[in-house]
Amino acid sequence: MGMDDKVKNATQEAVGKAKKGVGDATDNRDLQAEGAGEEAGAKVKKAAEDVKDGARDAADDIRDATR
Repeated sequence: MGMDDKVKNATQEAVGKAKKGVGDATDNRDLQAEGAGEEAGAKVKKAAEDVKDGARDAADDIRDATR
């Protein structure tokens, strides 16, 4: 993934944490859930990025080894 996607995911995770924190502080369960959902979604996207980056690195290593 590109740097733009990584920044967007980090921003989404931060916003999710903030919403969850405000929800905790105000005892607003809807906001807690919304924040937790956004945070989890960002973490899933980050994990997918990590897998994709790892696969690309492995392919590069294989390509370099066969030269």
